[in-house]
Amino acid sequence: VKPATQAASALRSQEGSGLGKAGFGFLGGLSAAIGARAALRRRSRPQWRITRRGDEGLTNLVMVKTPKGTFDALVEKGVDNSNMSVMKILWASIMGGCYVGLAGLLSIAIAGNLGDVSISAQRFCFAALFPVNLLLVLQSGGQLFTGNSATMAMAYFEGRIGVQKVLKSWVTSYIGNVIGCMTIALVANYTHLLVAGTQELAIATVLKKCGAGFGPTLVKAIMCNWLVCMAVFLCTQANDLTGKMVGIWFPISMFVAIGFEHSVANMFLLPAGFFSGAPLTPLQMICRNLIPVSIGNAIAGAIVVGAGFSFSQGKLGKGL
Repeated sequence: VKPATQAASALRSQEGSGLGKAGFGFLGGLSAAIGARAALRRRSRPQWRITRRGDEGLTNLVMVKTPKGTFDALVEKGVDNSNMSVMKILWASIMGGCYVGLAGLLSIAIAGNLGDVSISAQRFCFAALFPVNLLLVLQSGGQLFTGNSATMAMAYFEGRIGVQKVLKSWVTSYIGNVIGCMTIALVANYTHLLVAGTQELAIATVLKKCGAGFGPTLVKAIMCNWLVCMAVFLCTQANDLTGKMVGIWFPISMFVAIGFEHSVANMFLLPAGFFSGAPLTPLQMICRNLIPVSIGNAIAGAIVVGAGFSFSQGKLGKGL
């Protein structure tokens, strides 16, 4: 009996020792994994990352670029745009203008027909719907004069392109945006969509936009394109579609809700108001609104955003 008892005791001792080793092995592996993840977090602090397990092991996915990385990407975008032919820039800009016009039509069609609601509720609805235009533009390769005012300026301030290419992009994209927005305004008028509340809101919007002086309109345009270019910046900074949507939606909703002035949006809203019966001539709309708004948008894109980021992230601020 005694040998059997001793054998059983030895077996239990070996099992306990094995379990102990397994436990220490598990804890050691867990500790190593935590240490490796902490090291990864320290190395990737400027960026947000997620990790997934693939066929080749763990892969790091950068979800958000750093400000410097985003600026560099926008500079490259400006360089790429400068190398496009005039016809390709024009086509991309016509498409961009169409998307802005469609979003504008959606906004006045819904916000204008809410019924007996406050102006704040109407403006909130307009602001919530309008940002879809920039999502369509940026994700489809379209171009807007307002965004090009920043990206082309960034490439110029970094010494990557000359003034002629900047002007080529600005002028061509402006003309294309006018064609695209005017096309959607003509379509809306031809298909009798500018009726009832849509018509009333279109007229009220034009009268308000053309009722301020040159100076206030200019300043509102500067503030507007500052936010629009920041929406482009945030969209570029995000590497997933959800992040791009969030980055676009809030800055664009912000400028719409406040009442700032966007030249490309006005390329649709002004003709829509004219076709709806606003008591203003096209020349009055151009002089009272489109000219100061275009100048203000260009100032914001080229100086506030373009030169500003070149100073903080690029060549303009080197040595300071």
